[in-house]
Amino acid sequence: MGTPAKIANQERLPVSVAAEMESLLTEAFAPTRLEIINDSASHSGHSGDDGSGESHFTIVIESAAFDGVSRLQRQRMINAALGDIPGQRVHALALTVSAPGDKV
Repeated sequence: MGTPAKIANQERLPVSVAAEMESLLTEAFAPTRLEIINDSASHSGHSGDDGSGESHFTIVIESAAFDGVSRLQRQRMINAALGDIPGQRVHALALTVSAPGDKV
């Protein structure tokens, strides 16, 4: 029988994709605003809907890390922070990325 910590880890429920994205983005960018909106229900039955209920998301994020960074580079930074989630585990990801003081 394992230690209590090992047993607890084995019994841990799977983390939702939204919660995983929130954790990764918070760690990478210390955002002043972060919204992760699950749009999957409105895409049910469409291309890319895998039936998981976690296939389409909108992310709204504001962080000082994006100050002076181009729109394209901001998107690349988000995708890098999310690892294998975009394109492999999530079909569609809409992004609104800003720095404090940006006009959105």
